[in-house]
Amino acid sequence: MIPATVFNDRTIALFGLGGSGIATAHALMAGGARVTAFDDNPDSVARAAGEGVPTGDLRNIDWSGQEAFVLSPGVPLTHPRPHWSVDLARAAGVEIIGDVELFARERRAHASEAPFVAITGTNGKSTTTALIAHILKSAGRDTQMGGNIGRAVMTLEPPAAERYHVVECSSYQIDLAPTLDPSVGILLNLSPDHLDRHGSFEKYAGIKERLVARSGLAIVGVDDADCRQIANRLEKQGRRLQRISATSSLSDGFYLEGSDLMRAADGVAEKLATLQDIGSLRGAHNAQNALAALAACLDCGLTADQIQAGFNSFPGLAHRMEQVARRERVLFVNDSKATNADAAERALASFERIYWIAGGLPKEGGIETLKSFFPRIAKAYLIGEAAPAFAATIGEATTFEISGTIDKAVDHAARDAAGDPAPESVVLFSPACASFDQFRNFEVRGDAFREAVRSLAGTEMMGSK
Repeated sequence: MIPATVFNDRTIALFGLGGSGIATAHALMAGGARVTAFDDNPDSVARAAGEGVPTGDLRNIDWSGQEAFVLSPGVPLTHPRPHWSVDLARAAGVEIIGDVELFARERRAHASEAPFVAITGTNGKSTTTALIAHILKSAGRDTQMGGNIGRAVMTLEPPAAERYHVVECSSYQIDLAPTLDPSVGILLNLSPDHLDRHGSFEKYAGIKERLVARSGLAIVGVDDADCRQIANRLEKQGRRLQRISATSSLSDGFYLEGSDLMRAADGVAEKLATLQDIGSLRGAHNAQNALAALAACLDCGLTADQIQAGFNSFPGLAHRMEQVARRERVLFVNDSKATNADAAERALASFERIYWIAGGLPKEGGIETLKSFFPRIAKAYLIGEAAPAFAATIGEATTFEISGTIDKAVDHAARDAAGDPAPESVVLFSPACASFDQFRNFEVRGDAFREAVRSLAGTEMMGSK
């Protein structure tokens, strides 16, 4: 735990008592704050009280006596309308912050030189966060990883001079972190997302920009127009900046050339690493993640050889282009995290001969945007509620069957792929759908795919799961 000593002997209101909210309350209490915590769910309030967190209805407290209001990132700050607790805090002129802001203040107060790498972007931030942490750990660095990737940031070990914090930040968390100032800030990419919570794409992009605006080094992906504009603004402001691109050569910055990661300065380029034959980092989207990791880890003092060793041993993240097994020339890939067509596009772009398992609870637009990838698909195996609509979209573009369930789809796809003469064929589970028609979440769905593959005769499972 990181005790929030910056609020020692101060009175703090807190709303949101999920896992990270309770952890934040304990961090504040450990730092000496007087906390009153609440949630709209009575069961969450009761659980927090049972864990020793002081609770009380924030409608009934004296807001004039509160010195800060700590809000969980899942609670609306501005859109579709502010939560009632936000209205009360604003009416009293009380500062509203989140747990990442607590971390940033604690670091500045006690270990301002402690290395702190923060990562955001519409896509790829979890993989980039995990990759950077893996490379640092592999090189023997004391590394803490958390934030939006799953472990609440205030449950990590406290900042220290030789301890590296690698923190994934969502737009919600950045919106609650007005003084966020990582030593290395990474903005990977921008595309419309979470507009229901931010009101417009411009506001969403502006929030994402905050992460790199105060960074010691800003690493910005320039493969989309909005990020290019942000990089240009940072450069005009005199910020330390490294551009990265997985699609174009750069005269200054890091870019992909074939499978090689290049660094250019003043027009002179050198190869620093390669992604050749690294299955866990296959695809242009993972090349962008790797370029960001390369730039960040070099700034953290690692050598190119140490970073290459980390790339080589990176296992990837579960359910995100996760290579789960091989059976002779057939590779099985679990991309259950692909809950919409945009995410599935990245997987389809990464392979040439695909036996595609797709479907679930459909999203608006279905798979219309994926038609250009249909020539790569040897056959599609459609499951869940989306199966009839997906079949209509595919039409005569490629062969398909309505399999219905993951078990049947895996069995049939494995059979068909085994007879394919291609040097490598891929049974790709990239659903382009939510999971909620048949599964509780995408993790459970991905586990079901992995177990169906495991049940096949002759499969060699990969990874630790």
